[in-house]
Amino acid sequence: MDKINILWADDEIELLKPHILFLREKGYDVSTANSGDDAYDLVKEQDFDIVFLDENMPGISGLETLSRIKQLKNDLPVVMITKSEEEHIMEDAIGSQISDYLIKPVNPNQILLSLKKILENKRLIREKTSSAYQQEFRSIGMSMSDRLSYEEWLEVYQKLVFWELELSKTKEEGMEEILRMQKSEANALFSKYVANNYQGWVSGKDPKAPIMSHLLFKQRVIPEIDKNESTFLILIDNMRYDQWKVMQPIITEYFKVDTEELYCSILPTATQYARNAFFAGLLPSEIEKRYPKHWLNDEDEGGKNLSEEFFMQEQLKRLGKDVKSSYTKVTNFQAGKKLAESIPNLMGNKFNAIVYNFVDMLSHARTEMEVIRELADDEKAYRSITVSWLEHSPLLDIIKQIAERKGKLILTTDHGTIRVTEPSKIIGDRNTNTNLRYKQGKNLNYEKRDVYEVKNPADIYMPKQHVSTSFVFAKEDKFFAYPNNYNYFVNYYRNTFQHGGISLEEMLIPYISLSVK
Repeated sequence: MDKINILWADDEIELLKPHILFLREKGYDVSTANSGDDAYDLVKEQDFDIVFLDENMPGISGLETLSRIKQLKNDLPVVMITKSEEEHIMEDAIGSQISDYLIKPVNPNQILLSLKKILENKRLIREKTSSAYQQEFRSIGMSMSDRLSYEEWLEVYQKLVFWELELSKTKEEGMEEILRMQKSEANALFSKYVANNYQGWVSGKDPKAPIMSHLLFKQRVIPEIDKNESTFLILIDNMRYDQWKVMQPIITEYFKVDTEELYCSILPTATQYARNAFFAGLLPSEIEKRYPKHWLNDEDEGGKNLSEEFFMQEQLKRLGKDVKSSYTKVTNFQAGKKLAESIPNLMGNKFNAIVYNFVDMLSHARTEMEVIRELADDEKAYRSITVSWLEHSPLLDIIKQIAERKGKLILTTDHGTIRVTEPSKIIGDRNTNTNLRYKQGKNLNYEKRDVYEVKNPADIYMPKQHVSTSFVFAKEDKFFAYPNNYNYFVNYYRNTFQHGGISLEEMLIPYISLSVK
């Protein structure tokens, strides 16, 4: 292992020679500085693993030196050493992100303990996390089979996401790769499970069917409207379970989680189907039959999600809920700012529905914009961008305002997304839709092992555009590619985030009920 480099800054550094010799005997490299300016200069010029910093030095103070160091290298651990036990100094130092705090006179063992606690902590956590996942790997592997129930699939997916997030903190690439393989195996089995059961779920013939898109509003949202003075439903388009988990710490500064569960998106896991089903409380073919003027199929011209407010109001009426309500769709920053300004007025409504399109826009931008492709290169980066966006978006201001005014908050989504890696060849006529994860059309020719095929769309409550129309849904992380210009198409879309097909990430999606702390 490489030697650990320590910088110790103290205007009485000569008096600390015994401590420095002790550390060098223990195998540490120690550089010294007599002032804050010297310490800052050394940090600029050299790489250190940790800094010990005297709080009271002539010239710039220890706290000012700390601030400068953090601006230069924010992730460099700093231990503040001081003679003073005054509370405000401790608070200032802690607020400036120190890693530890020691009161003079310090003894060598205190220094050694602080070093091990800070520098060894990451290694120990990494080793413990890897070891714990290795044990869980066997348990998850043994639990996965063709005979898992829906509830067991939920448990498997939640465990996989938990370990994905834990391992992403450790930089243990070997273990992360093993997890990816296990997740891939899970998706293969889950796709088979969905293909075997989906028709029974949507037909209502399976008594153990999950709560799906068209049932969620009635079964989960309506009870919240009934028991709260002002309920806000925020549907973040295209939000996966792992994205919710990384956003959760930000949101739970203002709200506590009452209920966290996963529900199941209908197929296709695409906005025009899943979200319309959510707001209408009906499956797509039922919407088309009941509201033909408000339903557009894939090959029809025009926006496919322009009637969500109408569907929502119709569902509220159907369920006997004559309440004052609003519906707002946010598709850009300015619309978000405008909505934030209107929250005080919306508090007078019994129910407010907000559709926030950011995550969906990010997913599509990830495909179309090279800069986003580079920023969201993998799952970890994709989650990171989501968190960064939330922290700086009007949505966070909206959530804060709802909390300040004691509103009830529901967060959910319409479907998830998956990073696609494997192309699957398909041939269709010119009217075949363009989605990479599902196709509907006449005379489709495809790799049967890669898809869930539905010859008669009515069997899964999908509109039938033509007599010979059929549907195919890509399984796992496959994406459809046409034979002409195949290589260009495959290279362009591989490793992008897509939705419309069958995977754990697309179908098992979060519903969270929150109340003010």
